[in-house]
Amino acid sequence: MAMLNFERKYRVRGGTLLGGDLFDFWIGPFYVGFFGVLTIFFTIVGVSLILYGVAIGPTWNLWRLSINPPAAEYGLSFAPLKEGGLWQVITICAVGAFGSWALREVEICRKLGIGYHVPFAFSVAIFAYVTLVVIRPVLMGSWSYGFPYGIISHLDWVSNTGYQYGNFHYNPAHMIAITFFFTTCLALALHGGLILSSVNPKKGDVVKTPEHENSYIRDTIGYSIGTLGIHRLGLFLALSAGFWSAICIVISGPLWLEGNPWVDWWDWWLKLPIWSRP
Repeated sequence: MAMLNFERKYRVRGGTLLGGDLFDFWIGPFYVGFFGVLTIFFTIVGVSLILYGVAIGPTWNLWRLSINPPAAEYGLSFAPLKEGGLWQVITICAVGAFGSWALREVEICRKLGIGYHVPFAFSVAIFAYVTLVVIRPVLMGSWSYGFPYGIISHLDWVSNTGYQYGNFHYNPAHMIAITFFFTTCLALALHGGLILSSVNPKKGDVVKTPEHENSYIRDTIGYSIGTLGIHRLGLFLALSAGFWSAICIVISGPLWLEGNPWVDWWDWWLKLPIWSRP
């Protein structure tokens, strides 16, 4: 309730990117806006098409449900609904919903007078998704290279694609992405654990201050970047993980073809003068 009272003074007209005052209002704590309405529209249409695709499919098994992209022979053209067209329209709805939500976040930032860190961060996640279902398929020349919308089918696609294009484990961009993922978990686990320890002291002790937190981190890992710095670091690490994941998939196929494994790429290490024989 305190936050709602605090936000009340920011709930003024203006700051919209499109639509003007048409949808410039709140429902409870949620800002609507033109892009909020657009997000709802794309979501309803996309989910309805998913349910339609499931209804005409061969099974209702949650683990086996799948909306598949068109076959390779359709290339980059539109396919019939039951032969991959559903996947194409659902993808359009997904990109529309994600993009509209990011623009809605921009409008909220404009109203609150804050930076665009949140919509920028979300845009990196959108970029990773669009890379999978739009950018890479276009570069490969067929929508069939997009991943299917399903649980088991999606996991199978990841495994098959990873080994088909030189094994992701040897892909240098994949290595960078995984390193950022793990480092994000480590950094934010250290931060979260430290904050919980500071604000939940033993009975009779006072809540610790940032000075105690900085001292603990310095004693543990040798340096403390501070309370604001750790959040900036966490944002950088998380966004880097998503960004390099997109780079990993976009170079697996368009730039590094089947039958030319990443393990060959690592031969540069063996060819260094220190290792190579005269």
